[in-house]
Amino acid sequence: MRIVGAVLIPLLLALPAAAQTDNAAPPPAAKPAAQPGKFRNPAVKTKTARAKTLRERSDAKRTQTVAQPTDSTPPAASDGPVRLAAAAARKRAPAVPIPTNRDTSMAASDRIAIQYDLAWTGDYNGLVNGETSDKTTAAIKTFQRTRKFKETGVLNTQERALLAASAKAKQAQVGWVMVDDAVTGARLGIPTKHVQNKTQGKTGTRWASAQGQVQVETFRIRDPGTTLAGVYEQQRKEPSNRKLEVNFVRPDFFILAGMQNLKKFYVRAEAKDGEVRGMTVLYDQATEPIMDPVVVVMSSAFTPFPSIAGTAQIGAAPKRKVEYGTGIVVSAAGHILTDRQVTDGCNVVVVAGYGDADRQADDKTSDLALLRVYGAPDLVPAVIAGEAPKGPDLTLIGIADPQGQGGGNAISTLAVKLKGDAVEPSPQPGFSGGAALDGQGRVVGMVELKTAVVANVGTTGAPPQAAVVPATAIRAFLDGQKLTPATGRASLDAAKASVVRVICVRK
Repeated sequence: MRIVGAVLIPLLLALPAAAQTDNAAPPPAAKPAAQPGKFRNPAVKTKTARAKTLRERSDAKRTQTVAQPTDSTPPAASDGPVRLAAAAARKRAPAVPIPTNRDTSMAASDRIAIQYDLAWTGDYNGLVNGETSDKTTAAIKTFQRTRKFKETGVLNTQERALLAASAKAKQAQVGWVMVDDAVTGARLGIPTKHVQNKTQGKTGTRWASAQGQVQVETFRIRDPGTTLAGVYEQQRKEPSNRKLEVNFVRPDFFILAGMQNLKKFYVRAEAKDGEVRGMTVLYDQATEPIMDPVVVVMSSAFTPFPSIAGTAQIGAAPKRKVEYGTGIVVSAAGHILTDRQVTDGCNVVVVAGYGDADRQADDKTSDLALLRVYGAPDLVPAVIAGEAPKGPDLTLIGIADPQGQGGGNAISTLAVKLKGDAVEPSPQPGFSGGAALDGQGRVVGMVELKTAVVANVGTTGAPPQAAVVPATAIRAFLDGQKLTPATGRASLDAAKASVVRVICVRK
């Protein structure tokens, strides 16, 4: 499958579909003339017509029943247990249609979320923009057809739930994470399971797989006289082994795609205030089944200038004026580890029971932040593991948002499964910055919660997505701050004594 044919051209050029003309209805059949001399009983005619009508209604009802998907429909191979769960859900709830992308009363965020999920399942390859289009309706029908549903172009509640679950499973498979590139200032999505190595690029950051099958690199050009046209010409000609198949230029951005030796490449760049920021994706043709849908999502998720007022990016929720999170005590001297995003933009940070806290360090790559409180002699540091957990079973410890526990501040636990860097089920709001424990009671990671936000419209209303920052990243961060993790006996009770509530107050 070629980028230009199946992925990128529809992504770039959302051309209107050709007008379709419905087949003209056949003219009504002429009424046969009455045969002279033949007796016609009106009562017999009425009775016969009524029987015919009842028979037609019965046939139509049987046809409709056969067309509906049944619980015995075999699941699609790509959905696995998610498809079976949706089939079971049909037994519990009626199939109530939800608005389609053509319904202008439907929230833009909902339309975008549908496009976003359809892109993940490989059924949609257009721009994730929330606009009404035949392309989205066709993608819904494709999704329904491949999963043996009736092709209506309208998602009922069970189909929408299946679509969301399928998209979430695809994200977990590739390790999808939205990151802020500290070098260029851009925000982009990274399939972390396919680009495990992160290094410094020429003018940005580079992520790559061990053997270089998949590579993602950002760039930033702001030399005097920099123009989008100049960067476009440079990217079009270098390296010389590029063979262009997509050459798309607009006043404020451009996209190039094609082949580079035996790899597929994709470049997107945007200009603002004399500066150009962009990203390049390079991947082997053998990875097309995985990377083609990912590239579609990466294109819409890429935000070169995220500081533009009024925008909200995929994976980053609007900040609350008062936000609650959890912290992990990492030293008896008052150092507390938490989620960087919980404390981002705070005018005041308070650790409940210990007073104001200073924000001493943070790391955008791992989303870790280090706080410190003073004059607290009874703090108990957590024991942080030096290795990855041996199994998928973890216990999360955190302090849920007061709204979730009637104004309380109880420490809660939740048993979860680790799937890559993600955990399921997601904990309540307030757990962000909490501890993830292995079976021995050791801290093997820190919890991160990110509200599902799609494109430039805000939250989708979906439950927060949970991930775990591994203990290796925590240790590396603490080592950079000259802090040595505590040692000693680890247990669930000891870990509970090491978590505190973190409160951020913004203007």
